[in-house]
Amino acid sequence: MIKDKIIENLKKAIKEKILIDVSIPENEKFGHYSTNVALRLAKEKKANPINIAQEIFGSINNAAPKGFFEKIEVVNPGFINFWIKPEVLQKELKEILNKKSAYAKASADKGKIQIEFISANPTGPLTIGNGRGGFFGDALANILKFSGHNVVKEYYVNDAKNSTQIKELGKTGIGKGTTYLTNNLKSKIIKAKLVIKKLKEKNPQNLEGEVGHLLAKEIQKDNQKFIEKILKIKFDKWFSEQSLYDKKEIEKTLNEFKKKKLVYEKEGALWFKSSQFGDSEDRVLIRSPRLAGQAGEPTYFLPDLAYHFDKFKIRKFNKVIDIWGADHHGYIARMKAGIKALGIESGKLTVIITQLARLVKGGKEFKISKRKGTYVTMEDLIKEIGLDAARFFFLMSAPDTHMNFDLDLAKEKSMKNPVYYVQYAAVRAQSIIKKTKSLKLKAKSKVDFKLLNTKEDLDLIRILARFPEIVQETALNYNPQALARYSIELAKQFHNFYEKERVIGPSFADATAGREEKELATARLVLVQATLVVFKNIFSLLGISMPKKM
Repeated sequence: MIKDKIIENLKKAIKEKILIDVSIPENEKFGHYSTNVALRLAKEKKANPINIAQEIFGSINNAAPKGFFEKIEVVNPGFINFWIKPEVLQKELKEILNKKSAYAKASADKGKIQIEFISANPTGPLTIGNGRGGFFGDALANILKFSGHNVVKEYYVNDAKNSTQIKELGKTGIGKGTTYLTNNLKSKIIKAKLVIKKLKEKNPQNLEGEVGHLLAKEIQKDNQKFIEKILKIKFDKWFSEQSLYDKKEIEKTLNEFKKKKLVYEKEGALWFKSSQFGDSEDRVLIRSPRLAGQAGEPTYFLPDLAYHFDKFKIRKFNKVIDIWGADHHGYIARMKAGIKALGIESGKLTVIITQLARLVKGGKEFKISKRKGTYVTMEDLIKEIGLDAARFFFLMSAPDTHMNFDLDLAKEKSMKNPVYYVQYAAVRAQSIIKKTKSLKLKAKSKVDFKLLNTKEDLDLIRILARFPEIVQETALNYNPQALARYSIELAKQFHNFYEKERVIGPSFADATAGREEKELATARLVLVQATLVVFKNIFSLLGISMPKKM
């Protein structure tokens, strides 16, 4: 990567341990790349940043590889700006064309990561909140896998028979309540009528939990089908909360705390000393009252701890990323405290919170759900605007930001719509290649890339060469939104190139066209092919479709 080579040269010049940040200026007059490392060093050394920048400039200028930097410049108050030679950019085209779908892909040796996301309660349909976390988790998993990690995408099914929500669902199923009652649930109850009758006859100790678990499984089947067929998200594992009870993992986890003397009784409940591990207060593991000879019911916290114990201690993931909804923000500290008490480094767990999205139409908040209640389902949204628009619009924004989802813009078939704008650029590239299919290109090694020397040519190549850097950034910072925004930048540059530079011209049809004109046309066609390669890679990582025409 070009950026890595600049950092490598800076490290050789500085010879001190300091974080070196290299950025891309918005205006090219400040360089193709820029660094503020001299300002940071000056702060540490209490020296003049311009003098330090000049020293770094001198070292790099003397030791830099020939043919790499076109120009290096020091500007106030101490920035060092770099311009890259066209030959370096032109050479990158060969890399793109040779590697194609593997361009920017890393070897698989960076450890085992589990990403758990969506994990909606199996008591009803998926909401747009579930969808936002779902698209984010899926794209992040794609990027991390592409970047060399062994990634497992997992859905945690909250189906424990003794949980409040499952019992309430069971009450509805046996006619003792109306919680979660929808037309869909009514049909599930009718379908399971015979099984429910048999459960009643057996009269198990927890009839409501058994019936609720049965109905939750049926609802979950619908959600799983919707996730796989409509949202196009494929999970590697669907993990049942009830399995933690069946395998006695809840009990084993609780015993771990007892062995370490990290629990105590108070007012009939069993408490975990989470305040000793960074939490704001101690937390209840087993609810009160505790019946004679029988433990009370676990809180949500205990099975969640058992689940993470399973992730780290049994399945031995190097890293776990949990993607939770906005209402779980206060839960992070206690979960970190819990795994730390279990002997797991809290840094191995990353929790990403997805904030709420507000649907807007005609400048006003809009409810598209015909169901009673305040939530909007993903099914409603997909029917309204389509999968690509829903996915791309959510991925453009950081998950921890509140967003206004503009339905009018998402439905618009124009260049104002970001997803349409990006897909149309890829369609243009495909169209150019299709129109020139009959042309027999020379071997890639013989294409004269030096002919690609106009501002539009080089600007397009430069942004293509940034793709590996963007992938690296998104994998490091867990921010797929950077890749979505990059796709818009690339589309803008390609549309500009298309408008200002001739790709398909007389050189393809006119037998009298000169050799140089034909060679330029061939080089430009190769540039279009490289652009299409990068678009395909972006769309694959983001999970956006590649239309053949629009």
